[in-house]
Amino acid sequence: MIRRYGRQPDRAQRYRLRPGVYAILPREGALLLTLQTNPGPELQLPGGGIDHGESPLSALHREVWEETGWRIAAPRRLGAFRRFTYMPEYNLWAEKLCTIYVAHPVCRLGDPTEADHIATWMPIENAAQDLGNQGDRAFVARFASGFQG
Repeated sequence: MIRRYGRQPDRAQRYRLRPGVYAILPREGALLLTLQTNPGPELQLPGGGIDHGESPLSALHREVWEETGWRIAAPRRLGAFRRFTYMPEYNLWAEKLCTIYVAHPVCRLGDPTEADHIATWMPIENAAQDLGNQGDRAFVARFASGFQG
């Protein structure tokens, strides 16, 4: 069973399953994160939805590049969680199935290409407290305490 974080699903609301991939990207005691500024500022693990016909690892590489401008290497799956949320940018009530990876940020290629995203570095301990959703915070806290899968 995959653990749920965040609010309980509303039984009267229909949710669409939205699988996604997200990355914990450590380097020298800090994490590479993305600050999504619209619809409101939220600090996030880089990542997002898997497009139709796309593999999870291809989606992870694409999403990290779009949201941070960085290329990554050696992704390794840590686990997954679910959360139920409204996604205003898609006008969608979603059951997000979030698969978390750890990877190495190896090369900055440029600025993020996805609108309203700013790449930022933050000490791991701060990220475990400041990330915008409970599932991301839980995985970063486990990673910071030496969890390796």
